[in-house]
Amino acid sequence: MHDGMTLISTLAAAFGLALVLGLLAQWARLPALVGYLLAGVLIGPYTPGFVGDVHLAQQLSEVGVMLLMFGVGLHFSVGDLMSVKGIALPGALVQMVAATAMGAGLAHFWWGWDLGASLIFGLALSVASTVVLLRALESRELLHTGNGRIAVGWLVVEDLAMVLALVLIPVLGGQGEGAGGSSLAVTVVTTLLAVAAFVAVMLIAGRRLLPWLLWQVNRTGSRELFTLATVAAAVGLAVGAAALFGVSVALGAFFAGLVLRESAFSERAAHESLPLRDAFAVLFFVAVGMLFDPKVLIEQPLAVLATVAVILVGKTFAAGVLVLLLKYPLSTALTVAVSLAQIGEFSFILLGLGQSLHLVPAQATSLVVAGAIVSIAVNPLLFAGVEPLRHWVLKRSAWARKLEARDDPLAELPADTPSTALSGQIVLVGHGTLGTALHELLGDRPLVVIDRDRDVVEQLRGAGQAAVLGDAAEAMTLVQAHIAQAAWLVVALADVRGVPALLALARQLNPELRCAVLAHTDEEEQWLGEAGVSHVLRSQRALAQALARVVAEPRAVVASH
Repeated sequence: MHDGMTLISTLAAAFGLALVLGLLAQWARLPALVGYLLAGVLIGPYTPGFVGDVHLAQQLSEVGVMLLMFGVGLHFSVGDLMSVKGIALPGALVQMVAATAMGAGLAHFWWGWDLGASLIFGLALSVASTVVLLRALESRELLHTGNGRIAVGWLVVEDLAMVLALVLIPVLGGQGEGAGGSSLAVTVVTTLLAVAAFVAVMLIAGRRLLPWLLWQVNRTGSRELFTLATVAAAVGLAVGAAALFGVSVALGAFFAGLVLRESAFSERAAHESLPLRDAFAVLFFVAVGMLFDPKVLIEQPLAVLATVAVILVGKTFAAGVLVLLLKYPLSTALTVAVSLAQIGEFSFILLGLGQSLHLVPAQATSLVVAGAIVSIAVNPLLFAGVEPLRHWVLKRSAWARKLEARDDPLAELPADTPSTALSGQIVLVGHGTLGTALHELLGDRPLVVIDRDRDVVEQLRGAGQAAVLGDAAEAMTLVQAHIAQAAWLVVALADVRGVPALLALARQLNPELRCAVLAHTDEEEQWLGEAGVSHVLRSQRALAQALARVVAEPRAVVASH
């Protein structure tokens, strides 16, 4: 093939093999990303046959990271970040220290590496991949839950810490202005000031300028120009942030989306950039696979197993324990622990810098890539096992039940809750977008909200609304919501797979209970009805009925507003 077609041939091989192997992985009941990783191995330089351009693939995967982080920013407000700072900030920092110590101790005392190489290796194992986490959370509709916000906030703190680490590594290797204590202090202060300046510029100037630019583009009425403006904003601001302020491109793209979130174009920008985000996210996994040398599995199997153990067991256990110590429930501990049971893009950037400064041996990159491939492939399976594991542990361990039901005032209704609110009431499960809208429309009807998000329950309690913190699938949570006296059980969750079991448990306590659920597909509507749900609303049909009422009674609707 002509030398000038290197980019085209690499893209064709990457997308084509990723499609075929992704389908095969799905048919084998494995995550599709396992196929994407294998596609990268097959077109990488360490396997026979066609060899793609690793350098080009890495740059294209960076575009995927930018677009994905831009999408996260579009759906993750500053308020979301601040709401989880109490757990994300101390948790992420302590977990990174623990994981770095485990990895560094392994490299220094077992493999005999020097202290600098050992610390870089340990730090590479301590930071999880935001790309992998977001794919897992989005596929399970957990991104906008309380646990999802905590996990994403945790990784944002890790990314901020890695920005500082990437600046300090040259000092560690004696490549900066000097390796003395005063020089290190100046470097740290300079880095922190640069990050603070970037955040200030984005939150003050960017919040006004970026929406204004998109508004001007929108006025042209051109869809392609709007899509181009969205992609240009994500990639351009990410690269500009890296060039001007020294922050990572991932963090720059994240804040670009963050400042755009409050504008009227946030939903459209997210929709227009979605296909590109998906395509380049695939390239990210293919690029990871291209770095993998299968010989490391034969030549250093124990080293690979030890690296994987630190990622999947060591830092996962440390994160789970930290969350429990911060007095969060078992479900949050398991979700955060599983979220961190992988490594990705920042690990490769860190190792690349370490090698360019001759601080780490080539062996380190092979081990980190091997650990990344194994952990990324296993991570979706771990996520799928969170809820079964939680229920299994709670069923068999009195200590775990005591831990889950720790003396938390939010897990019980206040003693002064009016009796009128606990007779013939509506028990609303979930207070997300749908639940909030429904709550507003119900007016003064007696209502008890059940939600697993501590911040949501605290806000509802502060507004005088009866609310219980917990999992509605647990009998004690339903008892606290006085389900025996309720008239309705309304489930306002995106994932309705657990509704049949929840309804069966609720009707053991209240056989006359009526239940309403919103189904998103015809299949969901059918099996929810078969499970005994008395009122199943199909989302599109319910929307059509609401629009019909608007058209039929325009004056009444206008008057109501």
